[in-house]
Amino acid sequence: MTFVLVLLWKSMWETFLLVLLVLKSIWKTFLLVLLVWKLMWKTFLLVLVVWKSIWQTFLQILDYNLALWVTVIISETKFVDYICKRVLVSLVATLFHKNNLEESDDAFLGIDLMIFLYVFENQSSQARIEYRIRLNATIDCIRFLLKQGLAFRGHDESEDSENQGNFLALLRFLADHNEEVKGVTFDNAPQNLKLTSPKIQKDIVSAAVTETIKVIVGDFDGALFSILVDEARDISIKEQMAIAIRYVDKRGNVIERFLGIEHVANTNALTLKEAMESLFSRLGLSSSRLRGQGYDGASNMQGEFNGLKSLILRDSPSAFYVHCFAHQLQLALVAVAKNHEQINLLFYFVNRVVVIVSASCKRRDILRDNRILEVMKSLDVGELSSGKGLNQETNLICAGDTRWGSHYGTLVRLVNMFSSVIEVLEFVSEDRSNTDQKAESNVLLENLQSFEFVFNLYLMRVILAITSELSLALQRKDQDIVNAMALVNMSKNRLRMMRNTGWESLLDDVNSFCEKKEIHIPNMDDKFVARGRGRRNASQITDLHHYHVELFNTVLDMQLSELNSRFSEAATELLLCVACLNPCNSFSSFDKKKLIRLAELYPNEFSPVELMVLPDQLNTYIFDMRTSNEFSSLNGIADLSRKMVKTGRDKVYPFVYLLLTLALILPVATATVERVFSAMNIVKDRLRNRMSDQWLNDSLVVYVEREIFIGVTNETIMQHFQNMKTRRGLL
Repeated sequence: MTFVLVLLWKSMWETFLLVLLVLKSIWKTFLLVLLVWKLMWKTFLLVLVVWKSIWQTFLQILDYNLALWVTVIISETKFVDYICKRVLVSLVATLFHKNNLEESDDAFLGIDLMIFLYVFENQSSQARIEYRIRLNATIDCIRFLLKQGLAFRGHDESEDSENQGNFLALLRFLADHNEEVKGVTFDNAPQNLKLTSPKIQKDIVSAAVTETIKVIVGDFDGALFSILVDEARDISIKEQMAIAIRYVDKRGNVIERFLGIEHVANTNALTLKEAMESLFSRLGLSSSRLRGQGYDGASNMQGEFNGLKSLILRDSPSAFYVHCFAHQLQLALVAVAKNHEQINLLFYFVNRVVVIVSASCKRRDILRDNRILEVMKSLDVGELSSGKGLNQETNLICAGDTRWGSHYGTLVRLVNMFSSVIEVLEFVSEDRSNTDQKAESNVLLENLQSFEFVFNLYLMRVILAITSELSLALQRKDQDIVNAMALVNMSKNRLRMMRNTGWESLLDDVNSFCEKKEIHIPNMDDKFVARGRGRRNASQITDLHHYHVELFNTVLDMQLSELNSRFSEAATELLLCVACLNPCNSFSSFDKKKLIRLAELYPNEFSPVELMVLPDQLNTYIFDMRTSNEFSSLNGIADLSRKMVKTGRDKVYPFVYLLLTLALILPVATATVERVFSAMNIVKDRLRNRMSDQWLNDSLVVYVEREIFIGVTNETIMQHFQNMKTRRGLL
């Protein structure tokens, strides 16, 4: 046992000696590594000494030119952060001090630093000035293109292209006529700061649009408002929804502003509501301030159960809906044109005449030349007067059911160009190359040169003249619902008066026209024979009865009936109450009970306590209005609103002014959004049919609201553009 222990201890001792031997070897290796690192460190120090010597020699060679050289490098590299430049200046100053202290006196070193800092500051300020001039010129060009609705880019914008597009061409034109701009643009601008890329253009347009909308929202300032909504297809067959708001500003004026256009995947009411709420969310508008809706008669808009009107009313019960008055008027005219056989035939013939006359350039030239000869002859005999804007070249236009006033314009032009149209139809009837239109031209010639056609033509021209004036008045942006109802009633009264007393004058005009155009005039006492029917089957009525009763009276009665049925809103409780605010005839329409009822329709604006106070305020208000000379000659509630603000009565009678505001924001017509679609056809035309939805919206906002856009200064756009992201240039 003892022997085994001895062997074990011997083995352990030998192992211990072996470990010591290994550690000794590792220690020697570590000492060798340290020796190598010592040699490398001495070599590195030697290299530093050599580089120090080279750097000192380099500084001595450059002498004072070093400051200028470093400054140019800094200016050309366009450091983003101005602080980095200042740090670099300090470093250069430190190097000067460290390397020249032994060889130069302190005064000499101070001169070096002063020269460097002076040159650097001048270079930095000059770069900022040049950047501002370049950015201002770019904004000027973009502003011009936006206001005119023109395209920005060209098909080929390369340096050797002869047509680089409107933006680059306009900027180059500006540079050629302004030496200051020329010195900082194109070849004279830094390669990475020319400010001509499409991305820069879109950023500037976005800044301009945002500032324009900011002005609109600022003027709106959380007031009660109504919305005007309509949708239409653009040139690329996309459904676009235009949204405008109507509100009363701080001066008491009724304002309608376009907010934006949204692309919608479909036109169901839920999609339209989501798109509208999305726009409101982006602009910071609240649906809780919505107090009116104005749409056309489409089912997805005014549907009683699932229309956009109903969806909004569920969230805002006081957002009352008003069917576009101008659209209702057009529907009334179209209904008469379709439901009366003779009037329907009249417009059919008129449309066919427009199609045939406008079918070729040769026919248009014949129409134009004959019209010129006819005008010259009329000027010679004194039938027409000459002057600026009179007797201009014109052409026939095709009437459309959805184009307000187009029927009236077509009939007026046909009356003025009647002889020239007959000449073109005679030319077509003698043309053997087109047998189909030859036969149709003969039919049109026979019908156009008949007394019945001329009578219907003049009858509808007079009726449409009355309704056309009404349509134009309804399309005014500042039109109010009370005045609109008064205009509708006035037009109805004019039609009634025409029915009672207008027969003789109309017949005289028709006879005079027929005599001039050598058209046979029937004897009104003869029996009437309808065209295409024999006398044996003729009805036992005279021509006078046919034209006076069956045409004149019947058409006018149908027109009046359609107006009464289409404008049924005039009999609704809301509009009957609103009419009591009318200041005409010394506030003769004032009715306190109806105005209190009007306030009850808006529970969010009038609390129970305020409803108790309202009657007393109305008593004081009407006494003040009727005894004040300032309010004796007002023409409508819009005038009343402005006068109350001007005289401070809006503060004296706040509840009455609130009722007035609620009446004014009720929409009358959707003409504002219809004008947006007209502008859309200009901005997004056949050549620009691939515009993105955002680019279309931005272009349309500043194009439609150019009055606001003009008031946004270049400086405001510059500051917004700079704050959008970090820019290479600094203002």
